[in-house]
Amino acid sequence: MRALKLTAGLAALLTFVLIVLGATVRVTNSGLSCPDWPTCYGSWLPLPGTIPEDAGYEYYQVMLEWVHRLIAGVFLGPLVLIVAWLALRHREERPGLAGGAALLVILLVVQAGLGGVTVLDQNSPWSVALHLGTALLVLAMTLFLTARAGSPAPAVDGAFRALVLLTWIVTFAAIVSAAMMAKMGAAMACATWPLCDGALVPDLSDPLVLVNWIHRVLAGLTVIAVLFLFLRGRRWGGAFRGLGTGALLLVLLAALLGAHGVGTFWPLWAAVTHQAIAILVFMHLTMILWKAHPGRETGGVPAAGA
Repeated sequence: MRALKLTAGLAALLTFVLIVLGATVRVTNSGLSCPDWPTCYGSWLPLPGTIPEDAGYEYYQVMLEWVHRLIAGVFLGPLVLIVAWLALRHREERPGLAGGAALLVILLVVQAGLGGVTVLDQNSPWSVALHLGTALLVLAMTLFLTARAGSPAPAVDGAFRALVLLTWIVTFAAIVSAAMMAKMGAAMACATWPLCDGALVPDLSDPLVLVNWIHRVLAGLTVIAVLFLFLRGRRWGGAFRGLGTGALLLVLLAALLGAHGVGTFWPLWAAVTHQAIAILVFMHLTMILWKAHPGRETGGVPAAGA
């Protein structure tokens, strides 16, 4: 079981790296620097001499996209298969692992296909958002196996579980909406923060303003929900206290960086760091989600403060 926990944790870490690298690809407009898929300019290893002079991309952009594909296909794919095999080995001890492993493999296959769709669809906003959303689900399932392979958390009540699920859903939506906003070129559609051009509810007839405002609403709801989760998690103690504290500190940092990004017209480092922090918030909340919803085989231990 320890091997499964470590391997699934490594897969989660690698998925995090891929998502952040994907954000870098998006921010640097490198998503179509490899115009074909799964090869890049017809080659498995694009070299400077193999890239047409009229491609319109710098070599570093091609490398960003190529490395992103390399990590996904050569490292994460095989690692996920190892995780699935280890989970199946423990299916009699903890039956829920088998279903989680199967879903993880399915999601990874779907994610690989969506990678091709985003290229063939010229990196349309909807395909980029769907690609990121599926990546988040892959990340969630690696963390599911990590949590299930570990020690059970304190048992919690239904109200806390509902709060955790709601917070997770809102955070997921906020991150996906950010990808949609960035790909549409709407990151500066609201030029002030926290109000949108000085208005709580601006004129939403402009699609760019609308998607920016929706993201801000979802981000604000995420901060509020994480705050409530932190306060409630202190009652249950254990992992809930630590993970809740981490999520709160990270989401506040993400909000401050969001304000800084608007004020500085989103430099590259700020945009990538902002998404990286948001993904870390998502990871904390996902671990809380799985620990608050233990499988039948893991159960839960009585909470000291219950």
